[in-house]
Amino acid sequence: MLLSDLQNKDIINVFDGKKIGSIIDVSLDKEGRIVEMSIQRRRFIFFSGATSKIKWSQIDKIGKDVILVNVNT
Repeated sequence: MLLSDLQNKDIINVFDGKKIGSIIDVSLDKEGRIVEMSIQRRRFIFFSGATSKIKWSQIDKIGKDVILVNVNT
């Protein structure tokens, strides 16, 4: 899967069902595996929210249109 494929998916928190945002970058380990994702949080239509990090271990499922993560915020 390409990074651009991941960036086209919405990130949904399974803890509360809310959309978190979308992927803007990923961090890789020495073997090229994804360790964490940088997420652009969406707050307003015209104003971008802050960025946050989600660890790869927090991902529950990657679907066709969304990525389900378990983040208790």
